[in-house]
Amino acid sequence: MMVLLVWLHVLAAVSWIGGTIFLSVVLVPVLRREPFASQRALLFRTIARRFRAVVWGAIAVLLFTGPPLLHQRGIPIADPSGWPMILVAKLGLVTILLLLTLTHDLILGPRVGRILRLTTESRTRFDQALVLWSPWVARFSLVLALVILFAAVLLVRT
Repeated sequence: MMVLLVWLHVLAAVSWIGGTIFLSVVLVPVLRREPFASQRALLFRTIARRFRAVVWGAIAVLLFTGPPLLHQRGIPIADPSGWPMILVAKLGLVTILLLLTLTHDLILGPRVGRILRLTTESRTRFDQALVLWSPWVARFSLVLALVILFAAVLLVRT
């Protein structure tokens, strides 16, 4: 049973992180090329919405499988004072990543989508700043996910 939980946990992390790497390293650069210019926004929005379901499914699996895996390793789930420092750091980073993901999916993404449908002249300075900085939220989330993955490897090795 534990092997299945570990497998599901790793599969969820790989799906989320791997998909995010694919979007940023493969999809976005390809969509920036000229043949895709007219359909860029529609393609990216469609793919991102589909990937959002994968991300939230992965989050559910990670949150469901994490506590039993910790319990199996003898880490007292209900007593944070008994947690290794790497676990405390990892869970803190996970909390930040979940808040960023919620903000991106429920607030920033929809807002930027509406802004991009406006003419450039009708956008406020704040609108322009949101459009400029929104990709950086996704990039920061990817870096944060990679740090969390590293913390997970350290946790398993302790």
